[in-house]
Amino acid sequence: MSNLPTPPSIRKRSSRTLFGLPLWEVAVGADPATGQTRGCAKAIVAIGDIAVGWVAVGGISLGFLSVGGVSCGLLALGGCAFGGAVAGGVAVGTVAFGGVAVGAIAYGGLAIGEWVKGATEIIYF
Repeated sequence: MSNLPTPPSIRKRSSRTLFGLPLWEVAVGADPATGQTRGCAKAIVAIGDIAVGWVAVGGISLGFLSVGGVSCGLLALGGCAFGGAVAGGVAVGTVAFGGVAVGAIAYGGLAIGEWVKGATEIIYF
């Protein structure tokens, strides 16, 4: 097992800031210098294993516009997506599109909501 290559670690950050946050940050992989096991990016535009920002892209992402494996945001796209207008394998939000969609307006294979359209529809009030 010791012969396995170490995955790359990337840490880049904008020197410019807006509202106390860097304009962009990329944080991917473990960082032995800080002891982080995952890259956590926090910026206006954040890209990383864990990303938090106005625009967030990562395995776990939180932002107004969020894209990731597990994403949460006003507009979210991901395997599991939560928020306002969302799309994903499992989508939970006000307007939801996905394999399993739960929301006031839901469209998907299994759609649960007030206004629904899908292969299997469950309407609740």
